[in-house]
Amino acid sequence: MSRRVLVTGGASGLGLALTELMLDRGDTVLVVDLAEDRPDAVPEGAAYRRLDVRSQQDWDAAMAWVRDTWGGLDLLVNNAGVATGGRIDVESMSDWERVVDINLLGVARGCHTFTPMFKAQKSGHIVNVASLAGLVHGPGMSSYNATKAGVVALSETLSFELAPWSIDVSVVCPAFFRTNLHHSFSGKDAAMQEAGVRLITQASVDAAHIAAIVLKGVDARKRVILTDRLGRQAYYSKRFVRPLYDRMLTAQAKRLARRAGADPAELTGD
Repeated sequence: MSRRVLVTGGASGLGLALTELMLDRGDTVLVVDLAEDRPDAVPEGAAYRRLDVRSQQDWDAAMAWVRDTWGGLDLLVNNAGVATGGRIDVESMSDWERVVDINLLGVARGCHTFTPMFKAQKSGHIVNVASLAGLVHGPGMSSYNATKAGVVALSETLSFELAPWSIDVSVVCPAFFRTNLHHSFSGKDAAMQEAGVRLITQASVDAAHIAAIVLKGVDARKRVILTDRLGRQAYYSKRFVRPLYDRMLTAQAKRLARRAGADPAELTGD
């Protein structure tokens, strides 16, 4: 059955991969992204509008377009986000404000805008793209971890809150995969950005691989969609083998400190 779908950040990366797969299976897709003019990458079969997830006015305009053009929406994919990284004493508060506004409040605005439509329909599915960082909180990424954990918490809350209206909510928590996300890095902590770029660009899987797994999870109406073995291992080790998890992240933090030039003699902890 064809679905009416809106994908934020759908002109590149995971959003584009999801758009292509959904078009292949017969869905009707509206891609929204930051470019004023339709990007060449957006498939011909998809509609396009500009939308900045930080702008409630843009969200309201997109909702009006969906209502007037399609008469409703079946699937909202809150995918847009930026990469960030930085130690707490290095990353600026302005960088914190930027990533919170995009990665967390951008998702909240999408849910806030379309929930009345879904409630009126008594149907719909919200898919919020978080990250493994929303479940496993490594050092040097406090702002990113906090926003993605917020998306996980928001999604779990809404999965219960909206269930009486037959509205499903899924949160996607992938580990690193090859995409253009590293181009959105900004901030003062060069060491963390270098590490983040390396992890993204050298990942073993690409966005198309992740998108196929995500769609299977959406079709199965899973509340939490884990996309890879690394993610599952990290997630379950935190839940069931906490001492091992703590040792792994303590070692990771020490490596980060050494790369940043800390004196090994000053480092403490297990």
